[in-house]
Amino acid sequence: MKKQLNTQKIELIQHESSEQRYPYIGNVQAGFPSPAEDFFHDYISLDELLVDHKETTFFARVSGSSMGNDFSDGDLLIIDKSLEWEENKIALCFIDGEFTLKRIKLKDGKCYLVPSNKDFPLIEVNYEQGVTIWGVVKYSIRKH
Repeated sequence: MKKQLNTQKIELIQHESSEQRYPYIGNVQAGFPSPAEDFFHDYISLDELLVDHKETTFFARVSGSSMGNDFSDGDLLIIDKSLEWEENKIALCFIDGEFTLKRIKLKDGKCYLVPSNKDFPLIEVNYEQGVTIWGVVKYSIRKH
């Protein structure tokens, strides 16, 4: 079981607020092009857009493949500790002294940590082992 938990390494990054604002051009057509009325519509703050609770938000960088259908190596996650976990949400869990990203599933009175990559087995959490939910993944950012 220890090997299963090592498949998704997490690098935690503390949130630092920024007052920086970036030009925002509005909605962009992914189908037929449309003429641009005004090039820039507004300016946005990534903090205002992505961070609801500054005191309980932190970032993590993904390494591994157990959540391969949801995240890739290097993806940046925005995690909020103040959010209550819900079944099937992706959470940062602490189990057996390690962090892991998994979906939480409850079935027949048991708790499971479920990878999105079907090549990895689900992890049944037993009572003695326990699991701590550190936060819920709110956004992911992928470099292209």
